[in-house]
Amino acid sequence: MTKPRRAGVIGAVHRKVFGLPPGGMRYTVERGLRVPTADGAHLLTDVYAPVGEPHGTVLIRTPYGRGLPESLFHGRAFADHGYQVVVQSVRGTGGSTGAFRPMAQEASDAQDTVAWLRTQPWFTGRLATLGGSYLGWTQWALLRDPPPELRASVVVVGPHDFARALRGTGSFALADFLGWSATIQARGLPALLAARRRVKAALREPTAEAAALGIGAPWFTGWVSHTDLDDPFWTDYDATAALATTRTPTLLIGGWHDVFVDQTIEQFQALEERGVDVAMTIGPWTHLDTTFKAARVTDSEALSWFDQHLAGTASTRPAPVHSYLTGAGVWRTLSSWPPKTGEHTLALHGSGQLREEPAEDPGTVEFAYDPADPTPALGGRHMSAKAGRQDNRPLESRDDVVTFTSAPLDADLDVVGAPHLELRMTVESAAQPSLFVRLCDVDDRGRSWNVTEVFTTTSGSVSLRLGACAHRFLAGHRVRLQISGGAYPRFTRNSAPARYTLVCADSSLSLPVEPASTKESA
Repeated sequence: MTKPRRAGVIGAVHRKVFGLPPGGMRYTVERGLRVPTADGAHLLTDVYAPVGEPHGTVLIRTPYGRGLPESLFHGRAFADHGYQVVVQSVRGTGGSTGAFRPMAQEASDAQDTVAWLRTQPWFTGRLATLGGSYLGWTQWALLRDPPPELRASVVVVGPHDFARALRGTGSFALADFLGWSATIQARGLPALLAARRRVKAALREPTAEAAALGIGAPWFTGWVSHTDLDDPFWTDYDATAALATTRTPTLLIGGWHDVFVDQTIEQFQALEERGVDVAMTIGPWTHLDTTFKAARVTDSEALSWFDQHLAGTASTRPAPVHSYLTGAGVWRTLSSWPPKTGEHTLALHGSGQLREEPAEDPGTVEFAYDPADPTPALGGRHMSAKAGRQDNRPLESRDDVVTFTSAPLDADLDVVGAPHLELRMTVESAAQPSLFVRLCDVDDRGRSWNVTEVFTTTSGSVSLRLGACAHRFLAGHRVRLQISGGAYPRFTRNSAPARYTLVCADSSLSLPVEPASTKESA
């Protein structure tokens, strides 16, 4: 155990940079505690403990090590504000014993950790959980059967259904989870660089899923081979039941360019409908942004949530929903999600136009997909450093990508919610074909910026909901619908060529548009 200390200069700089309120509590750090599990494993755990009576205990369970950024951003920073912070390496990582079984192991190990907390003389009985991505999943695994001590949770870009994240499109989210699997096994920079080289080599192979097995992640074989989400294999990857049972006050934080944003919204809507104390913040972030770039918002909101539910201070949150309106660059407060909207429908025309009125003879549009040169992925909602907002012109210049574009807008158009596409088409292919649809904002310089998207498998006409968004198309900008047969390597490439014929008659894009008269505060 360290001698009691204050956060010091580093802590003061951290508070200033990330907008945290003044702290000043002295705290100790005890490292490498061995938390036993029921089956004999030991989970290495660090405890940051303020001197004096703490407000409560914040549990963070992670596969990414107990050092930076958790040690500073949450361990020291939250101890500095009067919270005991327990940072634990999950089974098979960071010195914890046992075999690492991603996602599937966390429910039982979380319960064993809470049982250990109850035996500690310093535990106050007031518990909270915190963390993002996998650390968010560890919270949903615990929330399937929340302990009575749990007073609050802050889930950042955390899915409750990893099975759906892996295979919910009908394809496999190859690049995200291959890259993650290789990275999680790497120890040190040389191993990490080697892992990335192996991933790039695997993704160049026509049968990338099979080649990916060579990275040595034992769990990857199961992910690849179990293609049916109703298979009992996926039971431990799905914490959807928590949405129907937990009453734990929960703050949800997501990003409009995060791979899990639609699950974040689903969580909010399910908990709100049941009357649970729930709030949601969605910023202009990618998945990786939430570690550092978003911390000025996320960490201060998390601290306020704990102050309210563990320390008993009054809430400072003006409304349940705190949403960033991309395109406009403003934050808004909303009483719920989604806000009230009307429908703005645009018809597809064979000329490549989107119009409010359908044409008398809208025509057809054809394009092809070639597995030898699969349509590439560009930006969007995934986990890598190249996610997020990108200029799509290089992608849209390809022959296997088609676009439909509106005339320049006469006034700003706020699209808030999930756009809906009715698409009549036929597909000729020897295998189950895929469809990638994206909504873009074309600015006055002709740059095409991705707003939201959806990927699915289909062999004919579809009725699709794109991912939810909150975006302002400025006056003079144009709305663009982009359609293709793939997004590789984000999703597995199809094994057979495909030819698509889009029938523009009865094909339309419906945008949930918020009238100016109903907008809540910015």
